[in-house]
Amino acid sequence: MDADAVLAEQQRLAALQPSAWYPERTPLEVAAAVVTYGCGGQGHSGADEPAWASAVLLRGSQLIAARVLEGVARAGYVPALLAVREGPLLAAAVESLGTRPDVLLLAAAGRDHPRRAGLALHLGAMLDVPSIGVTDRPLLARGAQPGAHRGDTSPLLLHGAEVARWVRTATGVRPLAAHAAWRTTATVAATVLLTTTSGVRTPQPLREARRLAREARDRRRVERPGW
Repeated sequence: MDADAVLAEQQRLAALQPSAWYPERTPLEVAAAVVTYGCGGQGHSGADEPAWASAVLLRGSQLIAARVLEGVARAGYVPALLAVREGPLLAAAVESLGTRPDVLLLAAAGRDHPRRAGLALHLGAMLDVPSIGVTDRPLLARGAQPGAHRGDTSPLLLHGAEVARWVRTATGVRPLAAHAAWRTTATVAATVLLTTTSGVRTPQPLREARRLAREARDRRRVERPGW
């Protein structure tokens, strides 16, 4: 999709009211997907920047599937339009797992977005998988910090609507923002985030996906010195 198509799709998705998803089994099968770039991190360069997308699937704490795809960014970095830049590569990585997860975690916003349809929501809808965003801070929403102990949460509001929650995933560390996205509420996002963290700040599925993507990028650098 080009930028105009993604803008139109964001507006369409924001207007939908799909049935809400709630966790129904334990342990959950949780997938996560991330993209890392040749320059490191999220990458703010232009189109065709080398990129590695990793997707993992965990049942509880057990890794049951993992895939890494190498590709390129489809467009330059534009805030609130990440679906143009990395959506296709992320979707391909998740689909390559070969099984449908209960829920998908993405390092992106969902309803906390200028058009109420950030990458976490957009990709979940594209794949028809309930999705949740996890970020270090909210994009637009605002709210008071939660209590200092693991499990403490507080609402993040955008124009009076709760679109995410602050979640303290470990005592004494900075909270994360758990974003409502495709078929999920902020409360469900917070619950899933807590089930995927145990004594550490970030969820295990996202940590595993990020590690694999970076390892693949670093191997390519060794194979091509000076790249």
